[in-house]
Amino acid sequence: MDNIAGTKSSLTWAVNISVIALALLWIMPTLGLFISSFRTADQIATSGWWKALFPSEQNLVLRADDPEGNRVERAGVYVVEGQLFEAGHSAEISAWGISSREISAYVPGETADLGDGETLTVQADGAYVWTGNADQLSGRGQRIFVTATTPPEFTTANYNRVLFSGSTTDGMANAFFNTLTVTIPATIIPIAIAAFAAYALAWMDFPGRGLLIAAIVGLLVVPLQLALIPLLKFHLGIGIGKGYLGTWMAHTGFGLPLAVYLLRNYMVGLPRDIIENAKVDGATDFQIFTRIILPLSFPALASFAIFQFLWTWNDLLVAKVFLIDATGETTVMTNQIVELLGTRGGNWEILATAAFVSIAVPLIVFFSMQRYLVRGLLAGSVK
Repeated sequence: MDNIAGTKSSLTWAVNISVIALALLWIMPTLGLFISSFRTADQIATSGWWKALFPSEQNLVLRADDPEGNRVERAGVYVVEGQLFEAGHSAEISAWGISSREISAYVPGETADLGDGETLTVQADGAYVWTGNADQLSGRGQRIFVTATTPPEFTTANYNRVLFSGSTTDGMANAFFNTLTVTIPATIIPIAIAAFAAYALAWMDFPGRGLLIAAIVGLLVVPLQLALIPLLKFHLGIGIGKGYLGTWMAHTGFGLPLAVYLLRNYMVGLPRDIIENAKVDGATDFQIFTRIILPLSFPALASFAIFQFLWTWNDLLVAKVFLIDATGETTVMTNQIVELLGTRGGNWEILATAAFVSIAVPLIVFFSMQRYLVRGLLAGSVK
């Protein structure tokens, strides 16, 4: 009885646990990237994102206030009093030092002898007293190394820097709009062409139709890397290389085989009676295509749109080849992140923010249209 169709398997719980585990494996990296994008550089460097809600111990390099204008003379000795932490920032110092070699040489409340009568005392809350003569208390403030336990801290400064700085080295705003400029036409153009081609291959009889279908299936296995250089030479020969037009055409060419194959399989599965009744009523092929086929084929169109949008948005290779710009005016987001890795390898907060900005739009597109994905992909696979 266990093998009868329709009976519930006793291993349903194992399937559910496996699905939940797989979902968590996919969600955790994105969640970690999202949390890291709101953390400061010091917190990212000292603790993982999963500890973002808990206090963390950090090694900080701080400076006392500029002694000029802050020093006060008391009994022939100049004194500078201040607070190492900014207003509203609470932390507890467990050890401190005045040398990078001995960052934990003193405990809070202990006085460090800086030589020639110059002293420095640091309390656990960051309050300090710096004493010395006029020559000693001049120039820049004393550098202080502290080991402190700091509370969780989140900031939107990373997003302000990435999205609104206007810098070509840190900013992503220009790259964001450049990516949209590449992605939207490179998604619409192949869909428009493939829809017409798929209808012709599905419902119109003409010589060589079978050979065209076989050729399209064969083009599905052509590696993108194999055609890049010949295609670039062709684009340069006709004057559309090194620009958006060449990039749109490249993405269109590489996306058309899958688009035609996917849409043709879907359209073949549509009820033949609808097409024949429309022809009996005098409808032309163009009217049938625009008023019947396209509305019914929306799941297949949406599923390919998801794939093409994701591929184009996350593309780096085609952009590197066809968007050659020394000034950075046409740099896309994937290339901008590569540049950040090269110039800002230690600024993980900027990299995390830039990476999350780059995946935010694809996530929105996917989740808004994912209900059509399976329907479009499975169409035509069974009769």
